[in-house]
Amino acid sequence: MSTMISEAYDAFVSAGAPEEKARKAAEALSGQDGHVVKIEAELVVIHGELALLKWMLGLALILLSAVALRLFMH
Repeated sequence: MSTMISEAYDAFVSAGAPEEKARKAAEALSGQDGHVVKIEAELVVIHGELALLKWMLGLALILLSAVALRLFMH
């Protein structure tokens, strides 16, 4: 028997669902929690990579501007 979310189980039972179906539905909901955690972890990695790319683009634009300014001012 896998773990289940007791609040969801209680809500299903109070809504009139049979206990067996309520238990299975609550177990299915608890299984989705692991997927959400994995997705959130990957989003954190993507967010960090995006921040790095923004800094790299900013630095590249500054250097490009400096080179262009140096060429036209000479």
